[in-house]
Amino acid sequence: MSEADPHWYKDAIIYELHVRAFRDSNADGVGDFRGLIEKLDYFQDLGVTAIWLLPFFPSPLRDDGYDIADYNSINTDYGTMRDFKDFLKAAHARGIRVIAELVLNHTSSEHKWFQRARKARPGSNYRDFYVWSESPDKYNDARIIFKDFETSNWAWDPVAKAYYWHRFYSHQPDLNFDNPSVRKALMRVIDFWFSMGVDGLRLDAVPYLYERERTNCENLTETHEFLRMLRAHVDERFEGKMLLAEANQWPEDAVQYFGEGDECHMAFHFPLMPRLFMAIHMEDSFPIVDILSTTPSIPDVCQWAMFLRNHDELTLEMVTDEERDYMNRVYAQESRMKLNVGIRRRLGPLLANNRRKIELMNILLFSFPGTPVVYYGDELGMGDNIYLGDRDGVRTPMQWSADRNAGFSSGNPQRLFLPAIIDPQYHYESINVETQEENLSSLLWWMKRVIAMRKQYRAFSRGDFHLVSSDNPKVLAFVRRHGNEHILVVANISRFTQVVHLDLAEFAGMIPEELFSGNDFPAIHRRPYVVTLTPYGHYWLELVQRERKTSTGEAESIPMLNITGDWTNLFTGASLKAFESSLLPAVLTRSGWRPTISRAARRASITDVIPLKEAKEPYWAVIVDMALPEGRTKRFCVPIAVATERSAQELEDEFPTSVLARVRRGDEEGIVYDGMVGR
Repeated sequence: MSEADPHWYKDAIIYELHVRAFRDSNADGVGDFRGLIEKLDYFQDLGVTAIWLLPFFPSPLRDDGYDIADYNSINTDYGTMRDFKDFLKAAHARGIRVIAELVLNHTSSEHKWFQRARKARPGSNYRDFYVWSESPDKYNDARIIFKDFETSNWAWDPVAKAYYWHRFYSHQPDLNFDNPSVRKALMRVIDFWFSMGVDGLRLDAVPYLYERERTNCENLTETHEFLRMLRAHVDERFEGKMLLAEANQWPEDAVQYFGEGDECHMAFHFPLMPRLFMAIHMEDSFPIVDILSTTPSIPDVCQWAMFLRNHDELTLEMVTDEERDYMNRVYAQESRMKLNVGIRRRLGPLLANNRRKIELMNILLFSFPGTPVVYYGDELGMGDNIYLGDRDGVRTPMQWSADRNAGFSSGNPQRLFLPAIIDPQYHYESINVETQEENLSSLLWWMKRVIAMRKQYRAFSRGDFHLVSSDNPKVLAFVRRHGNEHILVVANISRFTQVVHLDLAEFAGMIPEELFSGNDFPAIHRRPYVVTLTPYGHYWLELVQRERKTSTGEAESIPMLNITGDWTNLFTGASLKAFESSLLPAVLTRSGWRPTISRAARRASITDVIPLKEAKEPYWAVIVDMALPEGRTKRFCVPIAVATERSAQELEDEFPTSVLARVRRGDEEGIVYDGMVGR
């Protein structure tokens, strides 16, 4: 795969999945890499550009693979190393990148490093691969993360006859990053996967790498020093690779994992996610505006990773106590819905399976500054199972069809790693890919269209973010800007119809054009701009500077094209660029001409020019290809003509809006016009 753009992650659409939950190719009840290869066409059709794989290494699976027993191999339940390489090659052939998971902070207690350490002599290098103590009283200021399962960050090992440190489960001992051998061993692991062709690594639990007395053992200076060393190591050996930090921290702490553009390329924006759910239930934009306004700027080469839900609980660590109580009260009515300091539910059930809410939340996800991450099944509105233990309730098999086992596996249903969802509201017989593929009004098709549209505008992936002042707190409005692209996003987070007055004075004279329909809204003036929105309604509006007309209808400024030689040279060089960037869109979006093509006209390209020799004046059938919002390409035949001398003046007088440009060829002058006019 080409590494031409080292910042590919800025424009990515990331799809998160667990290998064992996606597709079982051999009927053993567990998903595998061969199953992923079978479904690569699905990823391509959906429009995602990167697949993030949850841990697929050998593991006792006491924490769903985050308890790694071997960094350099594949869990045999998921296939072989050959299977993984075949998947990687097939994904790259489709232009899809692969992001793997790397748990830096800890290993499984079954990892050979820990088994060697617990038997090694105290003080030896092998023993010091992990953090040991004779007493569980060290680092008392560090919080316990998994309060539902652990009462201490220390666990006694009867073989070593000492306590070992763990920030997560007691079967996941923390590695000792003060030991240079540990750092070197992990560098070799990173080299192994990047050399194989993996495009990115998600670094799990990076805030907890080091421990120091009289600190909370999070976000320490030593951690950032290690990440800078890691980044330098990667940049020196590989091109186009990406490091994604999982740092569940407040924005001012999370932003530090970018460094000055010399640590991680990406980091998750954890604090935003719970506030999205808070705002939509409060019907008040303040929680969103507040967290985005207080998020520090980041280096130009870096990017936030944005998500609505993922494989873990909806974490409530980075909210106040009052906000946490509120979220638990409205989103976790049953105690089994809670886990640790969060809520273990999927997107659909959290939003009461309300299609309008689900669409609104996804529009915000795809509009905010950052790279969107979609959790597998959420593009369908999949449900969860709160009666399964730990986080398994949101990790059930992907629902492909109404067939046995939701089309996930042809094996005995009792062999499935987890049961498929049979809750009546989210039953796999009704919520599945096959059913939604056949329904153009389904959530799946809606997601395809949104993803395809977002990919057409770099303003979403690389643009600036500016909140727009309004008089209605139930409406969130902001502008994304990149180059000549200006996208106004307006979202009603209320269940009732709303009217809002927006301060768009700086865009006075521009016309908002709705992206999906191509319909124009009233022009913007210096006075407050009025928008009416349906319940949970939303708009993506491109602010377009249209050519103004005089009272006689003549354009104030018509471009002049200078050519030499044959008239056909209109379609070469600078003239060709002018046609593709502005003149063709002027024809294709004109009232009465192809009304269904909408904004896609601005992505038109000329593929062929056919002269029509029987015409009295230069006249061509211009073949135009354009990318439509659904991801398809459509071809049009557009007539373009040149008029000179008296005929040009007559056309300008009778059909002024048909004029595209003036043209000069030596001493001869004329106009380029829409060939549909006057023929």
